[in-house]
Amino acid sequence: MKRGKKYREALKLIEPGRVYTFEEAIPLLKKTSVTKFDSTIDISFRLNVNPTLADQLVRGTLVLPHGNGKTKKVLVVTGTKEEEAKKAGADYVGGKEMLEKIQRENWFDFDVIVATPDMMGELGKMGRLLGPKGLMPNPRTGTVTMEIAKAVDEIKKGKISYRVDRNGNLNISVARCGFSDQDILDNLNAVAEAISRSRPSSVKGAFIQNVVIHTTMGPGLKVTFPSRN
Repeated sequence: MKRGKKYREALKLIEPGRVYTFEEAIPLLKKTSVTKFDSTIDISFRLNVNPTLADQLVRGTLVLPHGNGKTKKVLVVTGTKEEEAKKAGADYVGGKEMLEKIQRENWFDFDVIVATPDMMGELGKMGRLLGPKGLMPNPRTGTVTMEIAKAVDEIKKGKISYRVDRNGNLNISVARCGFSDQDILDNLNAVAEAISRSRPSSVKGAFIQNVVIHTTMGPGLKVTFPSRN
């Protein structure tokens, strides 16, 4: 794959074979960002897991201390908590009619669905439509709950979901280059702690095999955090 001039120049700033600490990587990430806009910073893990085994499917949620710079639109589907959802700042609120809108109009102008338990019967019928898009609410991620205000507030403040793919890879957007170095570091540490805690008990040997941090369209930097692995 042919890379542009900016990418090639940025790559020269990275020492071949070097593994950076988070603190070393952050200012270098900003220097090697190749976009004119405020690039997203992602952290990518290669995990020693077999996601086809139920007990090794790494997934969960966490609230980033400073958010990741992305504003999520929240759809709340409920038959009993509409006012609470609106006051909490949900972008869209409704009941069965919202699900009909999704089916009828192929409407997906939202990033997360939060639902009360009484609506899961209707949502369950849409599993084939919502599941592949990662939009099906789930009690384990806190998106099926009677505590609607809390769920919406956490999502708006930076709560994110993560899930390992079929190849053992996991990618999380943690910040933007415009964040302060300390805020980026806080978010990276929060992600590192969360992923480390998610280690399946059945995994033998090193759980985290490789970690790379990169910006949008920028070169990757290998990083380490041996105290967490």
